[in-house]
Amino acid sequence: MLNHELQHRAEILVLNPQEPLEAADFTALASCVDAYLQRHGKLRGVLIRAKSFSGWKNFGALLFHLKFVKAHHQDIEKVAVVADGVFPTVMPELANHFLRAQVQHFDSASENAAWDWLRQNSNSSSHVAA
Repeated sequence: MLNHELQHRAEILVLNPQEPLEAADFTALASCVDAYLQRHGKLRGVLIRAKSFSGWKNFGALLFHLKFVKAHHQDIEKVAVVADGVFPTVMPELANHFLRAQVQHFDSASENAAWDWLRQNSNSSSHVAA
C-alpha cells in the first residue's frame, strides 16, 4: 500500500509506502499527480517516508512503478528520501542514471531538513547525495 498526500501550497507530494506496493497504488497516484500537473505544470518535490520498504507485491507492480516514474520524472524538481538503512543511502546515486530530479537521502531524524531542502528553490538539475 502506498499512502499519498499532495500538499498543494507547498507543491510537494508526500509518499508513505507501508506494505508491498501494488499496481493499483500507482494507478491512484498517477490520477492524483496528473490532475495536479495539468493545473500547475510541475511539482516542487516529493518526500518519500520509508521507515521500511517491503518492495512490490509482484512484477506487474514493479512495472507500474517504473511506468509512473518514466511518465512523471521530468515534472518533479526534487525527491527527498527519508529513511534509515543502506539502500536509501545509495538510492540517490542510482537515481542519477534515471531521473531528471535532484535526489537526496535524509535519515529519519532529519525529516525537517528534508522539508527545508525540498522548499528551497533550485535551478540546477544536479543530483545530490547526503
